[in-house]
Amino acid sequence: MARYTGPAWKLSRRLGISLTETGKEIAKRPYAPGQHGNSRRKMSEYGLQLQAKQTLRHMYGVNERQFNRIFNDAGKMPGIHGENFMFLLEARLDNVVYRMGMARTRRAARQLVNHGHIQVDGARVDIPSFRVKPGQTISVREKSKNFVVIKEALEVAPATKDFVTFDAEKLEGTFVRLPERSELNDQIQEQLVVEYYSR
Repeated sequence: MARYTGPAWKLSRRLGISLTETGKEIAKRPYAPGQHGNSRRKMSEYGLQLQAKQTLRHMYGVNERQFNRIFNDAGKMPGIHGENFMFLLEARLDNVVYRMGMARTRRAARQLVNHGHIQVDGARVDIPSFRVKPGQTISVREKSKNFVVIKEALEVAPATKDFVTFDAEKLEGTFVRLPERSELNDQIQEQLVVEYYSR
């Protein structure tokens, strides 16, 4: 299944959660789009599991095959499967760029990586799914340091998470460690995703 490229705000309203984690999409109209969006429908157990999976997949902008592969990788790690899954999603290069505030959305971060503006430990990496390891340094290429999109993002970017550091002057940051579950979105129900794949 291809990665979703449609309207992000409409999708957020459909899933009932802010995919950009700003809350703006559902602040005014906290119900699904469409004529019957305001009506309440009781969802089955499977429906809830599917919605949790789709929410997480769309939030990180991952296609179905990548999502499944990351889920399987998380299952090989010690600890809680669902939490490990979220930690691996957070370690994607496009997400780390977003967390550092170099892009206003994960979609914009993906484009920065795709277009070769980002370096990992001094080497250019243009693969958004690249898994960043704790301690690695993420920076903007010298040729891209005056890129308007990055400057605009840094002006409005929220405070970075504790598991990343970022120097706005050098346009360089470090992925310090994998996050704690308490540092991530508490509306995500990763256990339902585990249940979905365990059917």
